[in-house]
Amino acid sequence: MSYTRDDIPAIADDYVLGLLDAAEAAEIEDAMERDAELRAAIAASRDRFLPLDTSAEPLAAGEALWQRIEASLPVQNREASASRPASANDNRRNGWRAAALSAMAATVVLAIGLGYSLMRTVEPVVVAVLVNETGEVQAIVEDFGNAEASIRLLTDFAVPEDKTIQVWTLPSREMGPVSLGLVEGSSSTRLEGPALPVPRGDQLYEITLEQAGGSPTGRPTGPILAKGLARLPR
Repeated sequence: MSYTRDDIPAIADDYVLGLLDAAEAAEIEDAMERDAELRAAIAASRDRFLPLDTSAEPLAAGEALWQRIEASLPVQNREASASRPASANDNRRNGWRAAALSAMAATVVLAIGLGYSLMRTVEPVVVAVLVNETGEVQAIVEDFGNAEASIRLLTDFAVPEDKTIQVWTLPSREMGPVSLGLVEGSSSTRLEGPALPVPRGDQLYEITLEQAGGSPTGRPTGPILAKGLARLPR
């Protein structure tokens, strides 16, 4: 895809808005590695369009859409889930199930602007939009797959002085939940967690309210503030 210097702002906007076809987008991504002006223009476009994502009013979706989304999810063992007692950390509760569906829809809406990152020089391997139990978007986690991640809080959390927000992921059922780090106060931050397998699509991420210093057990113990499944950036 050939372009002139004068074309760069328009191409950057088209790329961020997803208006290029797959081949054109791949050419632009390849050109970004060599063209500093193009990289800067795309970063500026992401900054400019990000408020459209974070300020958009949620729209009600029809039952047919939810049925299509649910049909695409892996089949769950509902009978086994029903036999287990619910807890404050139960990822199988119906409220969270509905919220997970909302998160998938929110991911589609927000994906345009999610290239914006606290670490712009590295593209995230996966992005997870975290929602609360009512389906409201609360935070965005970008996992770079190199023991580094970032979290952008999109709401103000009330965090008591003796509590802290802790970020978790579930690399596999066998490994169990792993802490990616703590959020000091209630602000967006960069996280440096342990070395983990390369993050994958549909990997679970969540934030919980733990005692100061983090969970004493190394596992989530406090109430879940928000959670969501990872998606691979396009």
